[in-house]
Amino acid sequence: MEEMAIDNDINDIREIELNEAIELYGHKLLRYCHNILCDYADAQDAVQETFIKAYCKRNLFKENTSMQAWLYRIAYTTCIDMLRYKKLRSFIPYSVQASDICESKEYMSEELKAALMTLSPKDRALVFSRVIDEKSYSELELIYNASATALRKRYERAKKKLAGILRENGTDYSEREERDE
Repeated sequence: MEEMAIDNDINDIREIELNEAIELYGHKLLRYCHNILCDYADAQDAVQETFIKAYCKRNLFKENTSMQAWLYRIAYTTCIDMLRYKKLRSFIPYSVQASDICESKEYMSEELKAALMTLSPKDRALVFSRVIDEKSYSELELIYNASATALRKRYERAKKKLAGILRENGTDYSEREERDE
């Protein structure tokens, strides 16, 4: 009986932590998902699904890990799954894409969005994490389960590709120095 009470206490604590995480990371995850999916409505769905998955799997959260990294990892896999589903759905005849119907809220230029769409979803997520969220490579290691060296190299390639595309389109792009962490 006492063991059951302890389990309930832990679940209550984790539920409170998850509620706080929604307040702290909800908007950041929305921006993150929007940059991967490039569709505001899909990003909202992805964030909602991320928190549902986190709630359902709150017992699997390890105390010594970062809640933020855990949520970003769930959001990343959710977005990738959504992109796979969207790609699969595009092969179904007569399907109507939701992105054609609803108008989305945009906070980036069409040129930048088009350039970002040339990157893979993994590279878009990485660029967004470095530039917008200003995450260090050590934080990104936890999110992407890859070494800092591999992430740094992938980021440099993606950044170089974006710069080339933006230059071709006549958009001024000046390299900015980044902090290495």
